[in-house]
Amino acid sequence: MDFINPDNMAIVSCPGGKFFADLVVTHLNTIYEKRFSSHIEILSEKYSISKEELIRDFNLYLDMISHKELGDEIERLNYLKNKGCIRLPKFNIDVTPTYFANGEVKVEINDTIRGKHVFIFQDVENNTPCLLNNGKLEKVLSLNDHLMFLLVTIDAVKHAGCHDITLVLPVYPYSRQHKKKGREGLTASLLGHFYESLGVKDIITLDIHSREIENTFSSTKLENLHASYQIIKELGNIVDITNDKKDPFIVVSPDTGAVDRNKFYSTELEKPLAMLYKERDYSKVSENSEKSNISSIKLLGDVEGKNVFLADDMLATGGTLIKAMRFLKENKAKRVIAAISLPLFTGNAIDNFEKAYREGLFYRIIGTNAVRHTNLREREWYIEADVSAFFAEVIIRIYNHESISDLLDNRHMIKGITKGNT
Repeated sequence: MDFINPDNMAIVSCPGGKFFADLVVTHLNTIYEKRFSSHIEILSEKYSISKEELIRDFNLYLDMISHKELGDEIERLNYLKNKGCIRLPKFNIDVTPTYFANGEVKVEINDTIRGKHVFIFQDVENNTPCLLNNGKLEKVLSLNDHLMFLLVTIDAVKHAGCHDITLVLPVYPYSRQHKKKGREGLTASLLGHFYESLGVKDIITLDIHSREIENTFSSTKLENLHASYQIIKELGNIVDITNDKKDPFIVVSPDTGAVDRNKFYSTELEKPLAMLYKERDYSKVSENSEKSNISSIKLLGDVEGKNVFLADDMLATGGTLIKAMRFLKENKAKRVIAAISLPLFTGNAIDNFEKAYREGLFYRIIGTNAVRHTNLREREWYIEADVSAFFAEVIIRIYNHESISDLLDNRHMIKGITKGNT
């Protein structure tokens, strides 16, 4: 961490991304304090100077090389007495998002960000009310509203003189529009060109729907994170994944497109792998969890009497997943547990899964807090895996130009869970 210029990192939150950004900032403060304390401890031992004296001298140096405008007497008194403690950087940048009556949006940056590395947070799937217009308006924004706020925020920080721009997008917008079947556009690629043309240096996202989207960029770096460690940690809290004789366990890929993901879980958990093969009627469009275009399902493997674990990247209406769960229970699966990196739960999905749970079609669904939900967390069948600390560590390393390879390949951490060393 750059202890001399820690304020060169700036967090700018779009309306939809503020909740997740605040979680991440809490972890950023913890990481900074931990790294700073460790650094001071080493210097104290090296130069035989007390840690208290080192912290005081460090703060004196920072005060000498920086200029701070003191707004009032209270701020002046706090500044004068704040000399012997660890000072946490001010990561959050004050912004004012405005939503006009005709649907236009605007973002004003209220703090200076000149020369800073700005991390812009946006959760385009946030369906909870957002505070806008200096708190005078509370509104549920559409995905396209969130997307427009993201674009105007990028433009605003660029015009405000920032040095680097990194987007933190737990859900990459329009990621399912990554290939063509006819006369249609490639919207995922189109948005990528927008970001790159606006000067975005890095994009941090979670379990992107298709790695083909990375081919959109020529200079922008896409960091695709995986929530497998956080999911397996929660899985280990609800079933015994270390004793297969006591509680037989099998990983089932919900379709052919999810084979690689579930093969990873199968390998790391050291469990057998099965697969569901779905035939679809593409003359129909999946409308909700009850009206999907699946015409038949076949099982390659044996799930009778076993705990079944399915993993997928995204859940929208959930129709295909509920059909898969019903099929597995009809094939005498003991308990069905699903893991979803990006739990969108669009339309009436939550109510439909509540109904399916009451029917006994599944035991638990593990999702991440990459998408904000309020009422979903209250459901007995839903478990939320926290990925905010994961994002914070990645952000710190990107800011410091450090390697994130061990965070992208988390198999060594998963081994600690599967071997019972939690």
